[in-house]
Amino acid sequence: MTYNEAKEYLKAASAKGSILGLERVVELLHLMGDPQEKVKVIHVAGTNGKGSFGAMMTSVLREAGYKTGGFSSPAITDITDSYRINGTEISHEKFTELIGWAAELCEKMDEKPTEFEIMAAAAYELFYREGCDIAVIECGMGGDTDATNVINKPVLSVITNVQSDHCKFLGNTIAEIAAHKAGIIKEGCPVFFGGDDAEAFEVVSAKAREVGAPFRFMDYSDVSGVRFSLDGMEFDYKDKLYKVPLLGVYQLNNALNVIFCSEILTKKGYNIDYGDIRRGLAKTEWHGRFEMLRRDPYVIFDGAHNPDGVRFASESIERYFGRKKVAMLIGVMADKDYRLYSEMLGNHAAKVFTVKPDNPRALDSASLAKVFSEKNISAESFDVLADGVKAAYEYAKSRNIPLIALGSLYMYREFNEVLRSL
Repeated sequence: MTYNEAKEYLKAASAKGSILGLERVVELLHLMGDPQEKVKVIHVAGTNGKGSFGAMMTSVLREAGYKTGGFSSPAITDITDSYRINGTEISHEKFTELIGWAAELCEKMDEKPTEFEIMAAAAYELFYREGCDIAVIECGMGGDTDATNVINKPVLSVITNVQSDHCKFLGNTIAEIAAHKAGIIKEGCPVFFGGDDAEAFEVVSAKAREVGAPFRFMDYSDVSGVRFSLDGMEFDYKDKLYKVPLLGVYQLNNALNVIFCSEILTKKGYNIDYGDIRRGLAKTEWHGRFEMLRRDPYVIFDGAHNPDGVRFASESIERYFGRKKVAMLIGVMADKDYRLYSEMLGNHAAKVFTVKPDNPRALDSASLAKVFSEKNISAESFDVLADGVKAAYEYAKSRNIPLIALGSLYMYREFNEVLRSL
C-alpha cells in the first residue's frame, strides 16, 4: 500500500460517518493483539481545549524525559499530524505501513470500522511499537462511546471542560453532554476536571465518586500576575513564573490544567519538576488555535467552531486589538449553532468574508453570509475558499487591519497554502 492508497482507504471508511459504539474498534484492537492494554495513557475528553492541552502536556512530559505519544483529531497540517512522537508527527512511510497493516485486519471483519475507529486503534498500536513511556490520547467526540475509550486503567482521565456541541449525538443539555464525557472515568483511576460549569461539575464529580476515582478540579486561588501579549502569555502559579508562546486568552486555562495534571502525575510516581513544566510550556507548539501566521498585516487563524469557542475567540480579539475593527474570514460546519456568531462577533468586524470548508458537513458560504448581513454587518460569500482568502487578505492589507480567520480546522491547511502565495 502506498501513502496515497492509505489515505484513500481511510477516505472510503469515512463514508460511514460517525457511528457510536465500541464493538468494531474492540474487535479490530483484538485482531491487533490488544495494544491498548500495553500502553500507559492520559485520556483526554472535553468540548474545547483537548488539542492545546495535549500539546502542552506532551511537551512537559518530553522535557521530563518520557518518550510520549500523542493522538489528536482532526489532523491539521496533514493526515500524519494526528500521530506524534515527542511532539513530532510521524513520517509518511511509518503512517503508510501502520494503516496498511491495520487495513488488512479490517478486511477480515464482517462489519468494517469507521475512519476514526481505524485511526484510534492504529494510535495504540503505534505507541506500543514505538515503546512510548506514556501517551496523551484525545477523544474524538464525547467519551463513553468514543473509539479511544477502550482502556481499563488510564494513568489519568482529563475532562478539559463541558460545553454545548455535537448535540445530535451527545444530547441537548450540559448534563447529558457531561455524562457522555464522564464515561472516560475508570474505577480507581484519577480524574481531573478543568471546566467551570456547575452542572457539568456535578455530573463529573458524581461519576468519580461512583467508581472511586480520585477527583481534582480547576482552582485559580494560587494564580496571579497574568499578562497577555501578541508574543504569548505569562503568569505566576504558587509564586513561580510560567511563560506560554501560544495566543488566545483560553490558553491560560489549558496551561493551568497541565500544571495541575503534572502535580497529579508526580503523586503517582512520575518525575516531573518545576523546570520540566516551565520549559515544556515555554516550548509548546500547536497549530490553528489563535495562531499568528503573519504580522504585516496581522493574520491569525483560530479553529473556533462552536459557540463557546467563538466566545473565547471574541474575547481574545478584544484582548489583543481592543476596539479596533478587524477583517474576518469564517467557514463552519452546518451542524454548528452558527446563527449565534453574528451577535458574538459583530462588534469586531469591519467586514466578514464567508467560505465553505472542504468537508461534506460544511455550511454553504451564502447561508453564513446571510446571517451577518441580516445584522447589518458587511459580508461577502465565496464558493471557492482560495478566492475568499485572497479577498479577505487584500481587504485587511489595504486598510492595515488584522485578518482573523475563524471556524473549522478542516480549512486550516488550504488557508495556509493560499496565504503563503500572497
